[in-house]
Amino acid sequence: MLSTICFDADDTLWHNERFFKLTQARFQALLAPYADPADLEARLLRAERRNIEHYGFGIKGFTLSMIETACDVTENRVPGEVIAQLIAAGQEMLRHPIELLPGAETAVRELREDYSLLLITKGDLLDQERKIAQSGLGEMFDGVEIVSEKSVEVYRGIFTGRGLAADNVVMVGNSLKSDVNPVIEAGGWGVFVPHDLQWDLEAAEAPRAHPRFREIRVLGELPGLIRNI
Repeated sequence: MLSTICFDADDTLWHNERFFKLTQARFQALLAPYADPADLEARLLRAERRNIEHYGFGIKGFTLSMIETACDVTENRVPGEVIAQLIAAGQEMLRHPIELLPGAETAVRELREDYSLLLITKGDLLDQERKIAQSGLGEMFDGVEIVSEKSVEVYRGIFTGRGLAADNVVMVGNSLKSDVNPVIEAGGWGVFVPHDLQWDLEAAEAPRAHPRFREIRVLGELPGLIRNI
């Protein structure tokens, strides 16, 4: 019997990746005199991959990776004005208001009547706290976990720490790599809600043959799915 529904935050409850894509387009325009867009995209992705262990996930690490890539493609001759604009772009992302995804608030309100709800998100602590507060959804959750990474061990630690049996827990999110696959491996249920935009480093295969895997098109379908599990 299901007892707890866990939600991812970014691109599950509210928009997030679209702001990264917009800033990346601005980055490519600023560095256009030095490299073509495809090369810049590949170099930036490599920098992000390298820097995750140093900066973690989020806007601050992304901004530092843009600056590092700018230095790389210009052989450390990037104009100071470009660096200033990249910093300003990162700060603008940190100030951007939260935009809930369609059906997010309704699904959370409906499910909280019958289940315990947890919000499990990864990234920069201050930025995630800001987004949760601005979303207006924070008070609907019985608990919030902000982690630096989402892995099998991390989920097991959360379940154990909260006295939850994994097979009574559902995790809902837009990332197979972070929200679905590790929870299923930890013994829980994974519900995949695809988002139009996906960060390349979150790509993974869907475990479609697994009995505890489910997929929905939008969050509005979640309450009905939960009732049918």
